Amino acid sequence: MEQPDQTPELPNRQTPFSSAFRDFITQGWGDYPPPPAPLPAAAWTAPRRRRLLEQFPGDCLIVPAGPYRVRANDTDYRYRPQTAFAHLSGLGQDLEPDAVLVIGPATADPDDDQIADAAVLYFHPRAPRTDPEFYSSGRYGEMWVGARPSIDEMATLTGLTVRSIEQLTADLASLSGHRLRVIREADPRTTNLVDVLRDGPDSDTDSVDERRGWDRELAVAVSELRLTKDDFEIGQLEQACAATKVGFEAVIRELPEAVRRGRGERWVEGVFGLHARHLGNAVGYDTIAAGGDHANTLHWIRNDGDLHDGDLLLLDAGVEVDTLYTADVTRTLPVNGRFSPAQREVYEAVLAAQQAGIEAARPGAPFIAIHQAAVAVLTQYLADWGCLPVSVEEALSDQGGQWRRWMVHGTSHHLGLDVHDCAQARREEYRQGPLRVGMTVTVEPGLYFKATDELAPERFRGIGVRIEDDILITEDGCRLLSADFPRGADAVETWIAQVQGNAQ
Repeated sequence: MEQPDQTPELPNRQTPFSSAFRDFITQGWGDYPPPPAPLPAAAWTAPRRRRLLEQFPGDCLIVPAGPYRVRANDTDYRYRPQTAFAHLSGLGQDLEPDAVLVIGPATADPDDDQIADAAVLYFHPRAPRTDPEFYSSGRYGEMWVGARPSIDEMATLTGLTVRSIEQLTADLASLSGHRLRVIREADPRTTNLVDVLRDGPDSDTDSVDERRGWDRELAVAVSELRLTKDDFEIGQLEQACAATKVGFEAVIRELPEAVRRGRGERWVEGVFGLHARHLGNAVGYDTIAAGGDHANTLHWIRNDGDLHDGDLLLLDAGVEVDTLYTADVTRTLPVNGRFSPAQREVYEAVLAAQQAGIEAARPGAPFIAIHQAAVAVLTQYLADWGCLPVSVEEALSDQGGQWRRWMVHGTSHHLGLDVHDCAQARREEYRQGPLRVGMTVTVEPGLYFKATDELAPERFRGIGVRIEDDILITEDGCRLLSADFPRGADAVETWIAQVQGNAQ
């Protein structure tokens, strides 16, 4: 499939090139740097692809990286590849816009009776410096976006067979006798190509729907493939947690300045974002920097409020490392370094709920057990505070749920390349499934008492607290990947004092 220059045709950006310039621009360039070393993930991706192929023997699995997304006119959003592509190719950051990974059809390896790793990566390699693309393409040109890898360099990076994207159409056409499955939402052009090759003009509605079903099955499979993590992935998540702690401590050092300057939530967001870009690829999701009553808006990413002495700051943030694995940690921090009595009361209730959730996280236990254990603790606290109009038992029943007024969200989700990883997995494998060794999930209960909530105890109104850690399910329970973050109220106060003391 030919991949044309996608720079929009904007009349005010067209600049003609003279023949003299075209001759001059191609001269006097030195050699490219030595070939790159293989990507750290390259040794781990072949087993992942084989596990996927085992589910679809004889099929051709098409996993696009995806194109750039236009922000406005001829400017794009920062590029990030589609998650399944990153997981199965090992490529992260922005090396591979418009690339397509084709896996299969599978064959049995006669030497070990295993599915062979038959995979080809199609991408747009760098053009020679004599090619107009070198200086004129805002999408691929070396003068505009830097030197892209060559075919050989990409093969070294990934350990894959690599071909030019221009060969994709012909190669897929030669495989059209096999069942073609594609990650539909990743790249409209690739999806359209697959539809043309397999549907044809004579396909009836039923057969088209059946083929779309093939794609849905692939989307589920690539999501469930990530439910358990290999050792490389666990190591990357540990790195992400370590980098995230650096970002949190940078925020803590800057809290007095965030108060002084006004619009302190933006200051916090910016400080954390600086460290995320310095230590990794970016933030793993939009940072929530919620001061005071803003903490009671669960997805508060506007981050335009002031921070005040006496407020709590709910900071929900994670660094995404270069391989695109992200941490997801929340700490609720007293801006002046000390919890008020009411703040501490709410904080310790949430901490007790989180501890119950962590203790419930064991292999073989239902995934939902983490949430059930946490909300049981929170509901008892709410009852003790006189918040509930019914008993604890009734509130926790399917016919109750009154506790949800103050704890709206779930307590746990899978974590990995996506902050909410494995989202297309079947319900029976995810929410209704068992915890298994190698799963990485969050534990993040909270209590949210809006300032306008007349059913909340008056002393709690305007207080929102969430505590979130990332855990790995192990043979005998779980391990906190974010264990270096202090959790207890006293420990948080000590942490703030130590970090700010070291900054002075």
